Amino acid sequence: MSRLPGLRLFVPVMVALTALLALGGVALAMINAGRPATPAASGGSTVVESRVRDLSAIAPVASPPAVPMDSANPDPNPTPDAQAGADRVPHDLASQGPTPGPGTGETGAPGPTSTPPRLLVISPSTLTEQTKEDISRLKYVQKIDSFDGGAVKVSGVGLNLIAVDPARFRAWAPRAVADQQRIWDALDRGEFVADNAAARRLGLVLGSEYQVDGGPRLRAAASAAFGLPGVDGIVGRETGRRLGLLPGVALLVHGPEKAATVLRTRVGRLLSPGSQVVAVSGARTVKPTLKPTVKAATGGTTGTGRVRRVTVGRPASYLELYRKAAEVCPGLSWTVLAAIGQVESSHGRNNGPSSAGALGPMQFMPATWKAYGVDGDGDGVADIWNPYDAVPGAANYLCANGAGRGGKKLEKAIWFYNHSWSYVAKVMGISRGYAATYP
Repeated sequence: MSRLPGLRLFVPVMVALTALLALGGVALAMINAGRPATPAASGGSTVVESRVRDLSAIAPVASPPAVPMDSANPDPNPTPDAQAGADRVPHDLASQGPTPGPGTGETGAPGPTSTPPRLLVISPSTLTEQTKEDISRLKYVQKIDSFDGGAVKVSGVGLNLIAVDPARFRAWAPRAVADQQRIWDALDRGEFVADNAAARRLGLVLGSEYQVDGGPRLRAAASAAFGLPGVDGIVGRETGRRLGLLPGVALLVHGPEKAATVLRTRVGRLLSPGSQVVAVSGARTVKPTLKPTVKAATGGTTGTGRVRRVTVGRPASYLELYRKAAEVCPGLSWTVLAAIGQVESSHGRNNGPSSAGALGPMQFMPATWKAYGVDGDGDGVADIWNPYDAVPGAANYLCANGAGRGGKKLEKAIWFYNHSWSYVAKVMGISRGYAATYP
């Protein structure tokens, strides 16, 4: 699992959980990115479409549909980020409007008093009451609170989680997050709230459910910028118990920001071997940018406002476009891009919006497009509707998930595109058909 450089936040916890499993105890050690663990979990048998379309005769059209799809007749094709549960309206906080000002909740009532953490402590075992009392008595320490934590897996991809009492943890969240009532409602319902960075990195689909390996299904209800290094998401305490997270292994410490360095040293002296003390940057209290730098319908920034540019030009046919776009990801066969293009939109014939909100010829969710969309034809815009941008954008997204390495890595990358193993089988079958048709 990808983590911030230098952090090994839940490795000791994972070792402890493994020991528990060996003793026949709590069944769960890690969280993985969340999707069906087996083909059976994706629901039903796989039907592989073998017929391929004549790509040399289909010209890309760089424009959105004149009339959006009627929601009563949703797109029958799967979408790149959609799966079971995606018909529910997801709460992507990054796309919400302005949040209430400091000190007020969504109803206008006074919000919780913010006590931003200066330190995050991760212990290999439950912190004792004596240790917590000793930490609380240190000079400059103004508040502490402990939470359950650990890691779980979904289809082999890991997430580090902490389990919290929403009412208590809300004061530790950045103000822009604390004021979002939907987050705390989701935790009370037993749902999962991902950190924004983890949601982007793992391609999590908000509103969808994920099967935890050896554990329950979790609905990814929302994402938010919690700012806790190495923590990929938050769940409620009861959900944490169902997942087998270890009790009281995570501790947050609040005090003056100027004393953070001193506190880190003094807290570290009170902890058992194997514990970690991580400084939490004061920058985490800054409100996240809620408005995209480019319209969501055209997507396409690197996160700094700059559009990533690749060069594919404007080929006259989808055949040449797929071939050219595959060069964005060395090792990726163009036939995989062609197969995804056929499944998603029949090569631009059905560009959506889908019932889940996916757009364009490669059916990207706008949030995913913001992270991985590219400007392929050099016009300065990464346009989700434009095939000359969308196809190399799909190659970029697949490559980020390991598609260029082939084999199982390629299959997993396709699974990230649409979290269904039957979808992977269909794409691979069509890809073989294109390879035979265009040797």
